[in-house]
Amino acid sequence: MARTSFQWGKTMEIKVKTEGTKMTIAVNGRVDTVTAPELEASFKFGDATCVVLDVEQVPYMSSAGLRLLLTAHKTMLANGGEFQVANVQPAVKDVLDITGFSDILNLI
Repeated sequence: MARTSFQWGKTMEIKVKTEGTKMTIAVNGRVDTVTAPELEASFKFGDATCVVLDVEQVPYMSSAGLRLLLTAHKTMLANGGEFQVANVQPAVKDVLDITGFSDILNLI
């Protein structure tokens, strides 16, 4: 089991954990126009067949974050894999519901 941590200033922390073909990306902080490129940089899925994005510590997600979710979802589907979004907070869930992303993404 390999563990990698990235610290991106004080606005966001991203931890990537890989176990076999499952990758978990845990995010702590807002996902917005400023931080989305940093999160996108961690989306290097390699041989992963299941990617779980843990957003338990994400209090806010802008349209830039939604774009990342959709891109990751499409990438994993195109490669025969699965993309899951875990531990969605109520404010972020509201955004996913309003935009229809709750119907597209696999929320766990």
